[in-house]
Amino acid sequence: MENLISLVNKIQRACTALGDHGEASALPTLWDSLPAIAVVGGQSSGKSSVLESIVGKDFLPRGSGIVTRRPLVLQLHKSDEGSREYAEFLHLPRKRFTDFAAVRKEIQDETDRETGRTKQISSVPIHLSIYSPNVVNLTLIDLPGLTKVAVEGQPDSIVQDIENMVRSYIEKPNCIILAISPANQDLATSDAIKISREVDPTGERTLGVLTKIDLMDKGTDAVEILEGKAYRLKFPWVGVVNRSQADINKNVDMIAARRREREYFANSPEYKHLAHRMGSEHLAKVLSKHLETVIKSRIPGIQSLINKTIAELESELSRLGKPIAADAGGKLYTIMEICRLFDQIYKEHLDGVRAGGEKIYNVFDNQLPAALKRLQFDKQLSMENVRKLITEADGYQPHLIAPEQGYRRLIESSLVTIRGPTEAAVDAVHAILKELVHKAISETPELKQYPALRVEVGNAAIESLDRMKEESRKATLKLVDMECSYLTVDFFRKLPQDVDKGGNPTHSIFDRYNDSYLRRIGTTVLSYVNMVCASLRNSIPKSIVYCQVREAKRSLLDHFFTELGKMEQKYLSSLLNEDPAVMERRAALAKRLELYRSAQAEIDTVAWSK
Repeated sequence: MENLISLVNKIQRACTALGDHGEASALPTLWDSLPAIAVVGGQSSGKSSVLESIVGKDFLPRGSGIVTRRPLVLQLHKSDEGSREYAEFLHLPRKRFTDFAAVRKEIQDETDRETGRTKQISSVPIHLSIYSPNVVNLTLIDLPGLTKVAVEGQPDSIVQDIENMVRSYIEKPNCIILAISPANQDLATSDAIKISREVDPTGERTLGVLTKIDLMDKGTDAVEILEGKAYRLKFPWVGVVNRSQADINKNVDMIAARRREREYFANSPEYKHLAHRMGSEHLAKVLSKHLETVIKSRIPGIQSLINKTIAELESELSRLGKPIAADAGGKLYTIMEICRLFDQIYKEHLDGVRAGGEKIYNVFDNQLPAALKRLQFDKQLSMENVRKLITEADGYQPHLIAPEQGYRRLIESSLVTIRGPTEAAVDAVHAILKELVHKAISETPELKQYPALRVEVGNAAIESLDRMKEESRKATLKLVDMECSYLTVDFFRKLPQDVDKGGNPTHSIFDRYNDSYLRRIGTTVLSYVNMVCASLRNSIPKSIVYCQVREAKRSLLDHFFTELGKMEQKYLSSLLNEDPAVMERRAALAKRLELYRSAQAEIDTVAWSK
């Protein structure tokens, strides 16, 4: 199952390269779901020496005080026997380090780049991969050493800052805690054991390592701890003997140090019975095997997370739309297709599939009738106005039977006031049609992708609606003008004449203009105007729908399409200039989706082979 850890290492590297870790999210990231081993210990507990013993190389910075000031994510990859050992940093892709002294210097330099040449710390990790035939497949996270006091050059908060950083890693349920404690100090004061117990009280995730066993006072030993009697963990303690400072100064290599470590445990009377499970080599194997076991147990949860995340990524990529074509024909097709989608959504609003079209009916059913009712025909047909217009229409020759010219003037002066509500209805429908354009644009995901095209389509649609409004205004006002220009004769023929009612047409002019006579004229005109209003109430909506709504459904973007065919490729390209943030987001999502699909395929293969 060695390939399983290699697979997890690969996925972790890819996650890191894409930034798919440590992000605030309602859903845990793939990185967070993958098991890893965090190395925890107090300053000068021998943490660095343990890591170097596992790797078999000198590569970590050393010194007094706080040396590890940024988390180091160390991924070990077992390569073929006889292959060359080398290291790679994520921040220096394609650069291989074969000199591990140069690796140490790069860790120091990269730490200083983030924190400056101070004793400050940073939670931004350094990612290092080491390839060697002498290592086991493993991922270790070396964390800054826990401390109890701030030294000169450090803020007072450094103690809490380091603890918070360590907790942010070891609190995760998928984190295995490698707790490093020196044997020459009381275990009750161990920083690593204290913080591990707080986040893992049952010891289910904690592996204990005891360092500096060879430096214990004479007459004392660590047998009770190593046997699990002094402090029991679920997994057996592992004791290690690291190189002394003198060995480091003499450049004693790791192979010799490991041999001496094996000899120490094999030849010590106190530890001889434990020698088979002591030492750095055994620790590396235990860690690799345990990590492999944890990964196996987490596969169903990892698969579930991957499948859910793939669905979310595909959904968001679909919402962002496809990347644009490179050639002119492809660009023109893309624009036409997007416009077609917009036009379809616009029609759905008008046809009732989506909300908004009902507002037009409200104009016809409520606003227009209410506006017609508000026309004050009674003022127009007041006694004074009727007398005035009748008299003026007669001129020097009084009318003989009925004041026809007076009737015409009274009717025309009343009907002309209907133009106001008519134009208001045209404007109201125009406003609704414009509102639906903006709504349809906002509901067309593809237009959000291209701001320039969104503006162009919006402007073209509004220009078309403006032209339709003018045509509708002319056509609808003509309906009113028609009523003014030709009166319905049958209406007046059916009216009783004065002679029929016993009137005497030879009465004097003054009798003809008495109040009763003028009132009857006003009533007749009002009846006729009301008849015309009732007719226009039906014909005005028909005209508006025909000239505006119907045309908007049929040819909203026709003029734009005509102009589109004349545009040069450069201008077409400018219409498809995406928001840079959208382009970056799509590229990042595509890479992340590729990672998750690859992880899905490989983890599924491993799961089926179990």
